[in-house]
Amino acid sequence: MERVNAWKKYPEGEKRKKVFDFAEDYRKFLSDCKTERECTSFFEEEAKKAGYQSLEKAISEKKDLKPGDKIYVNQMGKSIALFVLGKESLERGMNIVGAHIDSPRLDLKQVPLYEDTEFAMLDTHYYGGVKKYQWVTLPLALHGVIAKKDGSVVNVSVGDKEGDPVFGVSDLLIHLAAEQLEKKANKVIEGENLDILIASIPAPENDKDKEKVKEAVKANVLDILMKEYGIEEDDFLSAEIEAVPAGAARDYGFDRSMVMGYGHDDRVCAYPSFRATLEMDIPEKTSVCLLVDKEEIGSVGATGMQSRFFENAVAEIMALAGQYSELALRRALGNSKVLSSDVSAAFDPNYPSVSEKKNSAYFGNGLVFNKYTGSRGKSGSNDANAEYMAELRAILDKNEVAFQTSELGKVDQGGGGTIAFILANYGMQVIDSGVAVLNMHAPWEIISKVDLYEAFRGYTVFLKEA
Repeated sequence: MERVNAWKKYPEGEKRKKVFDFAEDYRKFLSDCKTERECTSFFEEEAKKAGYQSLEKAISEKKDLKPGDKIYVNQMGKSIALFVLGKESLERGMNIVGAHIDSPRLDLKQVPLYEDTEFAMLDTHYYGGVKKYQWVTLPLALHGVIAKKDGSVVNVSVGDKEGDPVFGVSDLLIHLAAEQLEKKANKVIEGENLDILIASIPAPENDKDKEKVKEAVKANVLDILMKEYGIEEDDFLSAEIEAVPAGAARDYGFDRSMVMGYGHDDRVCAYPSFRATLEMDIPEKTSVCLLVDKEEIGSVGATGMQSRFFENAVAEIMALAGQYSELALRRALGNSKVLSSDVSAAFDPNYPSVSEKKNSAYFGNGLVFNKYTGSRGKSGSNDANAEYMAELRAILDKNEVAFQTSELGKVDQGGGGTIAFILANYGMQVIDSGVAVLNMHAPWEIISKVDLYEAFRGYTVFLKEA
């Protein structure tokens, strides 16, 4: 089948400007929101500006929900669901775009701070599927929260503001790396060796008796943390701090057609999903944008898709709309249609052997549909129905949205998964649909601006017309 480059739809001038303007908004978002908490805070604030009300407030006020009302649910500061009530009864189902907002990274352990040979170090545990060797010799920033026993929460963000210091994981110099270079790639850097160097100046000797301070560099770091944040070493026990690549997302290429940044997987789908929801006025069916945590480690936990927070939120909204019963809730979920908006692997001409060209995603060819993911014999996959794919083709062709289909590499080459199968457990019609990414799961990933824009257009018409 013929593939058409979507850039041809947007010649120089106002049409192309729309693509670049949307991508610039996204680039700023990606630069500012490097954790699931930061993404959730951003989406919540933007939703409030657009007239959304929290479900918690709507419940306390016993609000009588009606078509056009906008409600959001913030799940523990790490996931968020946004609803625009439609004209039809919720029992008829919802149109849902669902993405995840967590990304691979290095998490600090609960007891992270130690000193070794007058270096202060932070011990880490990597999160998600990473090539560990990619995380050394990079400038890293620290983002997260420290919860104190008095109930207060201290926000931490160091390494991304102008003038901030950065941190990093050292690597062995090439002159002494003969033995290291003989190792397999997954052993070149061990997970326990991804420790972050943060300081090297010792604390001054005790002025009172001139005694040498034990672990003086670590002591100096603790003094800095107390002055800057009012925290003690024990406060790390109740902290969630993530080490992420420092620096802003950047335009990529002479033609500025691409964006390089940390966390495209899956914020490149979360952002256009959210923006598409803002386009809804009073839809026929209730429109939902579902942005969740923990996908990179199996969608587990209270903020992951395998929890029941979304189902509970739908039940609460149906109750406020005067539509709730257990049977009506089951029908609402079972009658829903979903675009599981997650990224796909872009064809890379440097590594053609892992892809089958007819069934690969290409930069510039628009929104990507993965009918199935999984690995080997489609293990762990949601395999979407042909009828559902046909319905989506009709909607996208009618609205001239560029799209393509793909699978995740050659058969037996590898594979991956998304939140699609979890939503399908309710009996929903679900298919994976997102943006093609180069360098997926690397500290710096790359996407095409026109694919991002076509994703936004595709999600918008899906919410309006499915």
